[in-house]
Amino acid sequence: MTYRNKTYIAFDGDNDMHYYRLMTAWKANDGFSLNFHNAHELNTARDSSQEESIKRQLRERFANSKLLVVLIGANTKYLTKFVKWEMEVALRLGLPIIGVNLNGSRQMDDSCPPAIRDELVVYTSFNHNIIEYGMDHWPAQFHSLRSAGTTGNRYYNDDVYRRLGL
Repeated sequence: MTYRNKTYIAFDGDNDMHYYRLMTAWKANDGFSLNFHNAHELNTARDSSQEESIKRQLRERFANSKLLVVLIGANTKYLTKFVKWEMEVALRLGLPIIGVNLNGSRQMDDSCPPAIRDELVVYTSFNHNIIEYGMDHWPAQFHSLRSAGTTGNRYYNDDVYRRLGL
């Protein structure tokens, strides 16, 4: 059995790469305990032009993941080849999902991809404090809520944001 201790981050590589890079910079430079691996460096597809080759490598990354973070930008809901597939894999695996709104919204909004719209997902704004809080707290909350048969989206209330200085 694989030990799942990684965080998998899905995002629009054409438009939202700078948000992903900022998260890696927070981890590397600011001392925040964001615990994720750079999925793009874990392995590479031998033939990156072949969709199945890429998905095979992504499945290997999911095998070590305990959490999916989806960076939700303006175009994310329209991505059907890989980002939608990544969300669907996470749902099948029963992974907790954090939807991080790049537009500043603290809860689900019209930018949300249809694949996770009706699922048990917590939504946050894009800020290191609330993302870290979600990474630390959402997995246990998710598993507890899921065991109780709870469905639907969640978000952290204003008190949580205030306590985090946001």
